Amino acid sequence: MKKPPAFDPHRRGFLRSMVGGSALLPGLVSRLLAQDGAGAGDPLLPRAPHFAPKAKRVIFLYMSGGVSHVDSWDPKPRLFAEHGKTVTVDEFQGRKGEFKMFAKRPQFEFSRHGRCGTEVSSLFPHMAGCVDDLCVIRSMKSDHTNHYEATLGIHTGSFTFARPSIGSWVSYGLGTENRNLPSFVVIAPKTPYAGGQVWASDFLPGAHQGTLVVPGDEPVANIRRRVASNRLQELELEAMARMNRRHLAPRAEDAVLGARIKSFETAFGMQMELPDVFDLSRESDATLRLYGLERGSTKGFAWQCLVARRLAERGVRFVELIDSGSSDNWDAHGDMMAHVPLARNVDQAIAGLLRDLKSRGMLDDTLVVWTTEFGRTPFNSSADAKGREHHHWVYSSWLAGAGVRAGTVYGASDDHGIHVGRDPVHVHDFQATILHLMGFDHERLTYRHSGRDYRLTDIAGNVVKGILA
Repeated sequence: MKKPPAFDPHRRGFLRSMVGGSALLPGLVSRLLAQDGAGAGDPLLPRAPHFAPKAKRVIFLYMSGGVSHVDSWDPKPRLFAEHGKTVTVDEFQGRKGEFKMFAKRPQFEFSRHGRCGTEVSSLFPHMAGCVDDLCVIRSMKSDHTNHYEATLGIHTGSFTFARPSIGSWVSYGLGTENRNLPSFVVIAPKTPYAGGQVWASDFLPGAHQGTLVVPGDEPVANIRRRVASNRLQELELEAMARMNRRHLAPRAEDAVLGARIKSFETAFGMQMELPDVFDLSRESDATLRLYGLERGSTKGFAWQCLVARRLAERGVRFVELIDSGSSDNWDAHGDMMAHVPLARNVDQAIAGLLRDLKSRGMLDDTLVVWTTEFGRTPFNSSADAKGREHHHWVYSSWLAGAGVRAGTVYGASDDHGIHVGRDPVHVHDFQATILHLMGFDHERLTYRHSGRDYRLTDIAGNVVKGILA
């Protein structure tokens, strides 16, 4: 029989014993090391928003690399009719000037779906069947044409400097409903553009950083206990708590220490509850088929979507799903047909998630967000180009669920899909609307840092009322 680890009477030894020299998960690192003001004792205490929310939680579906709007959600008959004809633009891939380009027709056919008749391309046949629950925005705008900056912008509201992620802001504003789970979880198979800044808490208390889950056999490292039994681990935690209290006594004004003690309790709770979240064995065959998930599989966007539903059921405030990383993504410079396998990976899974949430009554208070960092050019520099370049002037996103005007289209691009035609929705407007649905006035959800009040939307942003039910 294996002997349990030797008893170590020092606090640092206890930490090594419990988490094996590394954090149980990234969120715990922040809780243990944060020195930026953790609030009055417990930064994760549940809080009320500014007003009654429509949504209790968010599932944020992020497609990395720039999905082509004119090949997916934004039909442009003139692009079909004028394929190969020249168009003049005043910027190309960040360079200013006059550029003669060639209009490029969409690779996929569009058709109307649902009672609402929203047009969607054949790229997303499963999501097309859910349009009666969607509000498709065809007038999104970003400030930057590079992946790094645009990815940072859609997540943090800042296109230049690291700032807290939208999920961190929601966690900061609401705290957590379930102390056994993080309030903000990110499920991603690979590192995206901008890396961990996508889910970082930056100057917010570290407890609000997103916890990274990687699809696979061990979604969270070190989640299994390292001692022989639950009881032995409880004894270690009790001893650690006593030592922490003694350490805290002469430092009563240091609120961070109190938060650290709480973090050990949360880590123990995660060990108890996270394995159950990842255990899909009790999900029915019908549910797995709905998502397109093979029984026993722990990879792919279908797994991510089903785990997101299970996290949402258990009180996690904000779950972000990233479909790919900083390579092998939607960045189709060479050939638009590269969109096909990427769409196949996410299409049925997202439709399954929407239908599953709806059948359980959860879509009424869950906000589902689908977006990418920018679109792709409706033109290219040669008439026979197979791919498309980055395009931040206009692109498409959608919202579904709590408080959203379902079965509608908001805004429009121009006839070629080059610029916004009407009702622009800037990234800051998009973020302000998400926060509004969660019960926040985005101008009042602030944090004092370096002598000024910061917010997700910086000094801009308006709630898009035409999206609201």
